[in-house]
Amino acid sequence: MSILLHVLLLQAKVLPMQVERVKYIIWAADMNRAVEFYKTVLGATVTKHNEVMAELELCGAIIGIHGGGEGKRTWTGMSFQVVDVVIGAAEVVAAGGQLTNEPKPEDGESPHLAMCVDTEGNQFMLTRKRG
Repeated sequence: MSILLHVLLLQAKVLPMQVERVKYIIWAADMNRAVEFYKTVLGATVTKHNEVMAELELCGAIIGIHGGGEGKRTWTGMSFQVVDVVIGAAEVVAAGGQLTNEPKPEDGESPHLAMCVDTEGNQFMLTRKRG
């Protein structure tokens, strides 16, 4: 069946496509090192791992890590809510990551945000639930 016929058939339907799951993809120059980082720091569980890519599950979310990355600093849009941002930031650094914005108290409250970088240059946030 041609793509055009598929499009015409889909247009006749009002129903949306059936999404099976959502996966967020990041790149890594060293995929195995990245997998260890997310397992160690965030407690992710490896659900798939081969020489090309790995999938990790974390709080019901899937993070796909593909090898072949360049190791350049890249904003991912990922944010992980944790109980204590200061302790989480220390764990990121202990596992070989970096902080681009250390957690700081704000308005008399304990820190609620840390900007982090994993071992492969992927930037992410650690946040704490506020109020």
